[in-house]
Amino acid sequence: MAFSLRQLQYFVAIVERGSISSAAQALSISQSTVTEALRGLEIDLGFPLVERHARGVAPTLKGHQFLAHARRILADVADARRAIRGESAVLKGRLALGVTPLVAGYVLADLLARFRRAFPDVDVQTVEDNGDYLEHLLVGGELDVAVMVLAPGRSSSALQIEVVEISPYRVWLPLGHAATTEERVSLRDLATEPHVLLTIDEIAEASEVVWRRLGIRPPVAFRTRSVEAVRSLVATGTGVAILPDLTYRPWSLEGDKIEARGVAEDLPAIQVATAWRRGSPLSAAAAGFVSVAATRQAARR
Repeated sequence: MAFSLRQLQYFVAIVERGSISSAAQALSISQSTVTEALRGLEIDLGFPLVERHARGVAPTLKGHQFLAHARRILADVADARRAIRGESAVLKGRLALGVTPLVAGYVLADLLARFRRAFPDVDVQTVEDNGDYLEHLLVGGELDVAVMVLAPGRSSSALQIEVVEISPYRVWLPLGHAATTEERVSLRDLATEPHVLLTIDEIAEASEVVWRRLGIRPPVAFRTRSVEAVRSLVATGTGVAILPDLTYRPWSLEGDKIEARGVAEDLPAIQVATAWRRGSPLSAAAAGFVSVAATRQAARR
């Protein structure tokens, strides 16, 4: 491959800034120079890196995958330059991180472990809250970056978003339930079954949207903010539940078995994404965290 470091720098700036014009402004070069560099990089790689929309550009699937490699290449080059100059390559400082509840329970520990292995001298301070409040903190500059669950259709012109994990919904059933004989379960077949609803990260709202679309209204046995409560209630036969796959574990705390099956209806998967204030350059610590988050899913596979 013949792409240059400058092309990689321009590509990363385009994604982080959300538009070619903003990247050009941040780099203090002409917009045409950035456009030509991007076009040359796409030709060299053989696939488009970004797609244009009304508010600017967003990385394609392959562009998102290549972004992690581009950041690593640039970071390695920067480390090599520092080493040759006799400078310390150790990243220090503070990272103010926000997470939504599901992220705190099922993603955060692994993310922090990976980040601390890569950047042990960065002090991470974490806040857990709902997505709207984290957006308020990001826009106000009180957080450097957040990892949040994005409800289907959720977007914000104030934030730069990078999806790092996609998790489809599945139906949770107690052991021996009649629907466990099916590979995929229709929510219509569960219309008279009591449901247990998880009321964090807009999970319950997703179920209710589909119910309205199907014209059904199952009875609600319980609403809770605890995934473990949902697990126990489903396992003991109190009701069924519809939850993202990232939360699934086959056993409750009491040791009862839970079965999970796919949903027959079109229920949009949730997305876990890193987010930061659009138009605001990432600190070195935040950029390192975003890179770690972007490569986490590939590393787990």
